[in-house]
Amino acid sequence: MITNSWLAGPPPTVELPRERLRERILNLLSSQNMCVLATTGPDGPLATPVRYYHHELTLYVTAQAGTPKLRNIAADPRVSVGVFAPLVGQASSRGAQLFGTARVLLPGDDGFDDGMAVYRWQSDAVERGRSVLQAPRGPLLRIEARRVVYTEHWLRRDGFAPRQFWSASAAPTTTDVRER
Repeated sequence: MITNSWLAGPPPTVELPRERLRERILNLLSSQNMCVLATTGPDGPLATPVRYYHHELTLYVTAQAGTPKLRNIAADPRVSVGVFAPLVGQASSRGAQLFGTARVLLPGDDGFDDGMAVYRWQSDAVERGRSVLQAPRGPLLRIEARRVVYTEHWLRRDGFAPRQFWSASAAPTTTDVRER
C-alpha cells in the first residue's frame, strides 16, 4: 500500500499563480528562523547556518565584524540562502533557495534601524543577559531575494509542480530558465 499515492508517477508541471506562490514562500519564511547563507570567497564557497528574520522577501541576519562571510560579501555580495522545513517524509518536503545580493548595514546606515526593527534581537539580549533597551550595534545583513526556487511536494496533491520559480520581475529571465 502506498501511503501517499499522489506522490507516485511523474510530477505535474503546472505553475502556481504568482501571488499564491509568493504567499507559500512567505509562509515558509514565517514558519522557520534558521537558514544556510552561502557566500563565495577566495577559498571557494562558504555555507553558514544563521538565524534570520524577514520582512516580505527581504531577510535580515546579524553578523560579527571580520567574519569570513562578511569578507566574502565585501568581495562578492551575491548570495544564496537555503530555508527548509523539517523533513518527515517526501510529502513534507518543503524549502526554498533564495538568490540575491547582501548589503552590510552598520549603525547610522540608511536602513539599519528599519532592519533592526524586523530582527528580533530582544530574545538574544535576554538569553545573554544584555539590556533590551539598546539594539545591538554590530553589522546587519540585508538580503533582498531577486529569485526564489520553491519546492513543496504537497503541491502535487492539487495538480501543481512540486518545484516552482519566482522572480522579482514578472517574467522569468534567461537565468531562471537555465537553472531549472
